[in-house]
Amino acid sequence: MDKNSARLRRAKSTRAHIRKLAVPRLTVHRSGQHLYAQVIDATGGTVVAAASTLQKSVNEGLKGTKNLTAAAAVGKAVAERSIAAGVDSVAFDRSGMKYHGRIKAIADAAREAGLKF
Repeated sequence: MDKNSARLRRAKSTRAHIRKLAVPRLTVHRSGQHLYAQVIDATGGTVVAAASTLQKSVNEGLKGTKNLTAAAAVGKAVAERSIAAGVDSVAFDRSGMKYHGRIKAIADAAREAGLKF
């Protein structure tokens, strides 16, 4: 089993558990150059709020798009947009990645902005 298939297996397991909880989920994706986060409603069909380092409003004033400060900006933006849309409590879906580094920075910034996990 290679690294990516192991990550996808972990992600599948986590998402199955979140589906049983029936709460909206904050899912994150980390690519080589950018960070993405979105809040998906409990049914799994609609994106309630989203933010990424591709958006001008998020990456203004950042030195790069793949560091901890960029991750914090994405977390804060997605939390603010989610709360504005009426979702203030979510389950954190880390997509099978370690809760470390940029993934942890997104989660911490979202918590500080008022999103409850």
